[in-house]
Amino acid sequence: MAEQPTNRVQQEGSPCEPGASPARPGRPIIVQKYGGSSVADVDKIGKVADRVVAARRAGNDVVVVVSAMGKTTDGLLALARQAASAGGGAAADPPRRELDMLLSTGERVSMALLSIAIQARGFEAISFTGSQSGILTNDRHFDARIIEVRPFRIEDELARGRIVIVAGYQGMSYRREITTLGRGGSDTTAVALAAALSAERCEIYSDVDGVYSADPRVVPDARHLPELDCAVLQEMAECGAKVVCAQAVEWARRSGVALYARSTFDVAPGARETVVRRFAPGSASSTHSARAIVAEGNVVLARAPGGLRLDALLRAAGELGLGFRDLSFGPGGGSFVIPLLNVPDWQGAKRQLVALLPQIELDEGLASVSVVGDGLTATASPLSCFIEVLGGAGIAPRFTVASPLRLGALVDAVDAAPAQRLLHATFVEP
Repeated sequence: MAEQPTNRVQQEGSPCEPGASPARPGRPIIVQKYGGSSVADVDKIGKVADRVVAARRAGNDVVVVVSAMGKTTDGLLALARQAASAGGGAAADPPRRELDMLLSTGERVSMALLSIAIQARGFEAISFTGSQSGILTNDRHFDARIIEVRPFRIEDELARGRIVIVAGYQGMSYRREITTLGRGGSDTTAVALAAALSAERCEIYSDVDGVYSADPRVVPDARHLPELDCAVLQEMAECGAKVVCAQAVEWARRSGVALYARSTFDVAPGARETVVRRFAPGSASSTHSARAIVAEGNVVLARAPGGLRLDALLRAAGELGLGFRDLSFGPGGGSFVIPLLNVPDWQGAKRQLVALLPQIELDEGLASVSVVGDGLTATASPLSCFIEVLGGAGIAPRFTVASPLRLGALVDAVDAAPAQRLLHATFVEP
């Protein structure tokens, strides 16, 4: 069963409404999420339908969250950029509100096709958009956050015996605007719904069979991780791991939902998976332990000289919708990292940022490489080893950060792959 489930979930630190709605008695509820590669064409959607029907036949109520088909979101973003530059002048940023209206259509195609495929197999199904599902968000566009889930319509349809298909990655703001949740937002949709429905578990399906100790495409010796705790996986996701997005893991940690990361295409009994819980076995170990090497290739290092006020920096970032991490700031200036994953047009945003803060310096062409684990700053030894491994290979970090869960460095993008292999051999393989 899910750990300490709640029936109505609110985010941003607000308490759940007491006595909002008890869990529906009867069959256990499971939430399944299928990524874009899992629903990339009609044949794959048919295989997903078979898997969903099998879960229903096993005696479960099933809610399915789907992403857009294949690379649909990237294609829609490209169309938006073409339309924004069609005037012949300097390329303009596509308005974020209109981006949300456009990008939310991708998941609607997937949800309708999957519902049709399930009904063709003799089972009742109904598809809902994020707003119809009760996904309420803040008022940010392109990278909104869920603040509350009101799944009344979903509960009604489950009570009627239907399989419910939900468009991931999207919701509705308190101003009744369509919003999207940023890259990986379908994961967040699934976990938030699992929490609100008191689901037994949330199954995350993709083209890989769980979480590995590094990207197997870069590190051939990467190890499959059968169990993880939420804190470590959230740190991995924040640093670039893509199996489950960071906001989704945050929801799971807060609400106690158990996550099962699986491959869509491996249906053999006993197939490998990664189970993620609030506290995984052994996660309370007092000794330091490196679990994974993670990299993110699309980041910018921003340096601010002395005299720039922190409030001015934060105001500019807010106006441009830029996120940041690893902020260090003092009277003599500071620095921070800008991840570009949820920035639809960095070149346009960069022009505006420099116009607002002419004194800021931006280093591009960088990647973030991190060791993620437990107790990594309990002694100086792990950080010393981290620096020695990179330096011994002639890799000079532009920026280094250390915390109990992470040792990280910004390096030239061309050094990211060899750095991952070296760090994995040093920290994970012994």
